[in-house]
Amino acid sequence: MRNSIFFTWINRMVNAKFFHFIIFGMIGVVLYISLYNNVKPEKMNIKKLEPAEQTIRSPITIIDEESTEKKRQQAVSQVQDVFILKKEYTQNRVDLITTIFQSAIEVKEDIVKSKKAFEDRKDQQDKEVTDEQFKEPTIEQQLESLKEKLTDDVIRDLSDVSLTAILKASQQELSIAKDIVVTAINQVMNTRIPASEVENAKRKVEEAIRYTSLRSELKNATIELARYAVVQNEFYDPKATEELRKQTYESVEPVRILQGQIIVEEGQLISSEIYRQLELVGLVETDQTYLPFIGLLLFILIVISFMYYYFNEDIKKKGQSKNELMLLASVFLISLLIMKILAIIKDSTYGELYYLYPIAMATMLIKILIHERLAIVTAIILSLSGTIMFNDNVTGTFNFPIGMYILISGLAGVLFLSNQNGRAKILQTGIIVSAVNMIVLLTLLFLRNTHLSGLDYGAHFLLAVISGLGSSVLTIGFLPFFEAGFGILSTMKLIELSNPNHPLLKKILTEAPGTYHHSVMVANLAESACEAIGANGLLARVGCYYHDIGKTKRPKYFIENQMNHYNPHDDLPPETSKNIIVAHAVDGAQMLRENKMPKEIVDIAEQHHGTTLLKYFYHKAVESGKEVNEDDFRYPGPKPQTKEAAIIGIADSVEAAVRSMNNPTPEQIEKIVHAIINDRIHDGQFSECDLTFKEIQTIAQTLCNTLNGIFHNRIEYPELNKKES
Repeated sequence: MRNSIFFTWINRMVNAKFFHFIIFGMIGVVLYISLYNNVKPEKMNIKKLEPAEQTIRSPITIIDEESTEKKRQQAVSQVQDVFILKKEYTQNRVDLITTIFQSAIEVKEDIVKSKKAFEDRKDQQDKEVTDEQFKEPTIEQQLESLKEKLTDDVIRDLSDVSLTAILKASQQELSIAKDIVVTAINQVMNTRIPASEVENAKRKVEEAIRYTSLRSELKNATIELARYAVVQNEFYDPKATEELRKQTYESVEPVRILQGQIIVEEGQLISSEIYRQLELVGLVETDQTYLPFIGLLLFILIVISFMYYYFNEDIKKKGQSKNELMLLASVFLISLLIMKILAIIKDSTYGELYYLYPIAMATMLIKILIHERLAIVTAIILSLSGTIMFNDNVTGTFNFPIGMYILISGLAGVLFLSNQNGRAKILQTGIIVSAVNMIVLLTLLFLRNTHLSGLDYGAHFLLAVISGLGSSVLTIGFLPFFEAGFGILSTMKLIELSNPNHPLLKKILTEAPGTYHHSVMVANLAESACEAIGANGLLARVGCYYHDIGKTKRPKYFIENQMNHYNPHDDLPPETSKNIIVAHAVDGAQMLRENKMPKEIVDIAEQHHGTTLLKYFYHKAVESGKEVNEDDFRYPGPKPQTKEAAIIGIADSVEAAVRSMNNPTPEQIEKIVHAIINDRIHDGQFSECDLTFKEIQTIAQTLCNTLNGIFHNRIEYPELNKKES
């Protein structure tokens, strides 16, 4: 009794608007407290140049900028300077040497030309020309002529001895010498000659000429020319070098301290470098760290805001009972409590006990007691919470594998739980969830490349099986508590109430068998009509079973129970008959309340006649000549408040009307159905429920189809007719 009063008080409080904020606030506070230790930076006694008291892992993944810069600078320092080979230098030096030889040849050709011109004048018997007048230029004069053809740089760098030797050589010797020098220069200059190797290159070209057959004087001059021609052809390129260094700098991957990475082992000396890394990941000055708490607060605000918006919209659209919010809070907090207990046990004893978490319990309970969509939302929120809570005691990290495990396990509980949610079905779903858990767990172990022994795999699979079966057992255990505590009429409860062995149904069957048969017929009609418009067909069926329970007080006063064709109402005044008939709705509701039946079933018994008029007794009273008030011959109501109650009222009247006819035709059935529905519309019986005209049309069509199936024409068998006659 005290529990009933307590839950009644809770239900009244829940219906208050301000109480919604209290519930959401409570969920947020509990969630924050549960996850607080998992985001709180661990306070450690860390001192530089002292042994570490414990093994310390990084709580986050972060780039070590200092180490990265050192690594990049080291890579840049190893970059070699870029030198480029100027191939054009080879041709330039070859052209220079060729020009020198060509200039010497030209000097010699000029002498020849001058001498020839003198001879020509002499042959022409020019009296003024004498042999003494022509004098061949001396070697010094030839040297001066040659120098006039050369640049100052060449004159400065080449000795007069070498130039003189060239001038003394014949043209044939000069041609041979030129070819030798050009070949030697090409061979040497086609290789890289840095500044440090110029002298070696000069020696190479000298060696290439030294063993030729040239005259000694000309050979020495040729060697000097060749050495002069060989110069540096490989030069440092600062621009290319800088570009290469830049590319090398940028190509170095940043040095990262990974989440979960061991920074220092227990007993290891905390060096300056290790201390710097601990500072970098925020494990030194934990007292000043507040960002994780802000992050957790934002996470909870997102979750609570989403849940608040969802419930507000759902209540507006569907008119849901506000008790569902309290129910959701209870299931969520119980699931969170189990999660926290497993997290604590895991931290102190076992390694992966979190695979035991029965997430499917929460999703199955919410699907059974509320609806499927909210169960999916709950699975998502709990999986996100699990990634934080089961973070292996590494502050600020996320355990995404367990989040995936929780999410898939919870969704499996929703998807594989059928609408016929008896205990056997819930246990069957638990078995399926266990199988799904094992598959997901095996997938996660393989993805992480975890090598375990057969015993370890068996232990993990055992946890997965216990999680699935435990979810179904906990669901069955919590279900009656939530149904009673929050007045939730679940599918499972409806199935239990539809059992023919229920005491009230046995009472109807034994005391008013005609009413029982009538109720079953009405249940078939109402269920099909409700399902046709998307209403709760199972609720309608079970409500029909009990809607006329009040007739068991005076069963003989209702025509379906009058076996001997005697009608007691023939001997009663219409006012008395009216009171007896009307009383069955009130008495039925009272009997259901006394037997602690769900409110929805009580409402159907009380509302299925609405405030309709008892036309038969009203007209009988009018015919008696008395002054009659029509309102006195109406049911007390209230009018149907739900679609299910309205449909049951229609089906109740239609079934009674059609049953009173002999071999009704489809046309007659359709006429009766539409007449009864139109009469209720005109009487305003649907004014307080949300039936639309389109739904009423669908209900009428469905009732006609169902009645035609029940009252179809049967074949008359000749032998049976003969025996009857």
